[in-house]
Amino acid sequence: MSHLLHIDTSLRTEGSVSREVTGAFAQAWRAAHPDGGYTYRDLGAEPLPHVDPAALASREGTGDRSFEQRLVAEVRAADTLVIGAPMYNFSVPSSLKAWLDWIAVPELFVDQETGEGALTGKRVVVVTARGGSYAPGTPRHAFDFQEPYLRAVFSMVGLDRDLEFVHAELTKAHSVPQLAQFRELAVASLEDAHRVVRELAAV
Repeated sequence: MSHLLHIDTSLRTEGSVSREVTGAFAQAWRAAHPDGGYTYRDLGAEPLPHVDPAALASREGTGDRSFEQRLVAEVRAADTLVIGAPMYNFSVPSSLKAWLDWIAVPELFVDQETGEGALTGKRVVVVTARGGSYAPGTPRHAFDFQEPYLRAVFSMVGLDRDLEFVHAELTKAHSVPQLAQFRELAVASLEDAHRVVRELAAV
């Protein structure tokens, strides 16, 4: 049975673009997979603790790994993941970094000889929301530490085979006067993000 793991990380509970678009994906996915399973984690509202010395000790065989293994089990159970990742200070929210630190455990690492891992073959859709534009050719493209970081981490655990990024850019155009000239582009970017996630969810 198909199963969707839906993760939001925005600190905004209202007016969040990333939440809006991941929600649109989840709605379309559930319509296309009426018998599918669904798990939701709101890391923005309920952040995980950061990995600490006790967690590290548990990975070395001297502690309780039940919390970590519950998170890993959610990923293992899903065949599709949709992750909302607003850009904070050119990178990802700390809540998303914490989740990645919990699930990026050695037993999930890709085998360097075969290129396969326990999570290989799962589908991942990352929805980003960015106040400005960081697209190739723009002045701030080099400041995008969000997508490259996520691609690197996901490749380590085999989640890069079927990985899609959907960017909603210029989200601050309606609230920052200096970006007012880009409002039409912002509207178009959000509309395009909705179109893309609907198409991806229907597969």
